[in-house]
Amino acid sequence: MGKQPEENNLEHQGKLIVFSAPSGSGKTTIVRHLLKQEELNLEFSISATSREPRGEEKHGKDYYFISLKDFKNHIKADEFLEWEEVYRDNFYGTLWKEVQRIWAMGKHVIFDIDVVGGLRIKKKFPDKTLAVFVKPPSVDELKIRLKKRSTESEDKINMRIAKASVELATAPQFDHIILNDNLDKALAAAHTLVAEHILDVADGAVL
Repeated sequence: MGKQPEENNLEHQGKLIVFSAPSGSGKTTIVRHLLKQEELNLEFSISATSREPRGEEKHGKDYYFISLKDFKNHIKADEFLEWEEVYRDNFYGTLWKEVQRIWAMGKHVIFDIDVVGGLRIKKKFPDKTLAVFVKPPSVDELKIRLKKRSTESEDKINMRIAKASVELATAPQFDHIILNDNLDKALAAAHTLVAEHILDVADGAVL
């Protein structure tokens, strides 16, 4: 796909819904719940990455796994909606053609991405994007949740906690903040925000 169109050329396309948060805040659980709500008409945006697959991850389902060379070529061709080098030579990003794929289905796009990528999408398409930050009750609670996963080393957990402190400082830049100290309440709040955003879209398209 070529370069990205400007927002004023996207009037009749679906919306962009971003959920961002530090690891362990519960954003993935919230996004999975929203995807099950058929009335919202959402489709998950699959990110591209230059890293190797982990465990049972599958290409085209969990991520689009591409080589570092191909990733950089996509960057040069301006084919990413957003991208970031999270760790050295470990790139993550959203290919513009992924968004087009979902819009061609007549659906709205929902993202589960880090705060940097989320804010970039919001900045690029401010009128089409709902950006939601999922906040944990505390950094201590975040560490407890990450340890319960039992999938990462203590060093990796500490690295995520250090990154979380930086990410939490970006929360005011998002449209809404959901405090995830009660999952049921967080799910309900997320559903309301997304439903209202989509309704605004529908109303705007009619006028």
